Amino acid sequence: MTGSSRSLTYAALAVLILIWGTTWAVIRIGLRGLPPFTGVALRFGIAAAVLFAAARVTGVKFSRGRRVQLLGAVNAALTFSLSYGVVYWAEQWVPSGLASVLFATFPLMVAVLAHFLLPGERLEVASAVGILVGFLGVVVIFSEDLASLGGQQTVRAAWIFLLSPLAAATANVVVKRWGKGIHSLSLTAPPMAATAVIMAVVALAFERGRMLSFDATSVGALLYLSIAGTAVTFFLYFWLLDRLPATRLSLITFAIPVVAVSVGTLVLEEPFTDRMFLGSALVLVGVALALRFSRRS
Repeated sequence: MTGSSRSLTYAALAVLILIWGTTWAVIRIGLRGLPPFTGVALRFGIAAAVLFAAARVTGVKFSRGRRVQLLGAVNAALTFSLSYGVVYWAEQWVPSGLASVLFATFPLMVAVLAHFLLPGERLEVASAVGILVGFLGVVVIFSEDLASLGGQQTVRAAWIFLLSPLAAATANVVVKRWGKGIHSLSLTAPPMAATAVIMAVVALAFERGRMLSFDATSVGALLYLSIAGTAVTFFLYFWLLDRLPATRLSLITFAIPVVAVSVGTLVLEEPFTDRMFLGSALVLVGVALALRFSRRS
C-alpha cells in the first residue's frame, strides 16, 4: 500500500466505525415510529435509490453476468434481508449497546469460515488470540443477567440475534471468495433494491395494521440509517473488502461496540458499568493484537 492509499483506507475504516457505532441507537429510536420489517424495507429502498442515483451521476456501469447475480442474491438474502431483519426485530427488546456487542461475534465467525474457504486467510495462533481477547471484552461488557435488562423476551431475542452475524459472516466470506473485481455498487445497489421488495412482502405479512408514525424523529432516523448507515457505509465496506483480508476487515466490529455503548449511555440512558468499561478496554486490546499480528497489511 502507498501512503495515500493507506491513509484513504484508514479514513474509510474510521467512517465505518463511527457511523455504524451510532446506528444501533438510531435503530431503537426509529422503532418508536416504524415496525421493524417496515423500517428495514424503507431503509434499503431509500439506500438503493441513493446508490442508483450515484451510479448514474458518476457514470458507473453495473457489472453483469451469472457470478454477479449469484453474489447479489447472497447479499440480498443474507447480508441485508436476514441480517437486518433479525437486528430490527430483536432491538425491540435488546438494548442497542448489547445488540452491538452480540454482533461483535461477527469477526470470530468470519475468521472460522475464512480459515476453510479463503486461501491465504488461515487463522494463525497470534491473530486468534487477539480475536479471542476482543471477544472476551464483548462477554465482559454484558456478562450480567440478560433478563434484568428486559425479562425473558430479551434473553430469547438475544439468542435469535446471533443469526444476524452468522448470516452476515457467511455472505462476507462468499463475496470475498468469488467477488474479486466486481464494483462495490454492483454488490450493493441491486441487492438493496431486492431487499426492499423482500422485506416489504414480509412487512405486509406480519405487520399489517400496525401503526406508522412519520414524525420528525422517525423520518430523521430513517434518513440517517438509509443514507449514512447503509448507502455510504456498505459502499465503503465492499470497496474495502476488495482490498483487505476479510478477517482483518471484520475486526472493525470489535471497535463499533465501544461507540455504540457510549451513544446508548449518553443518548438512550442505557447503563454503563465497570464491566462495560473493562470490556471496552479488552475489545480495543484485542483489535490491536489481531491487527498487529495479521499476516497481510
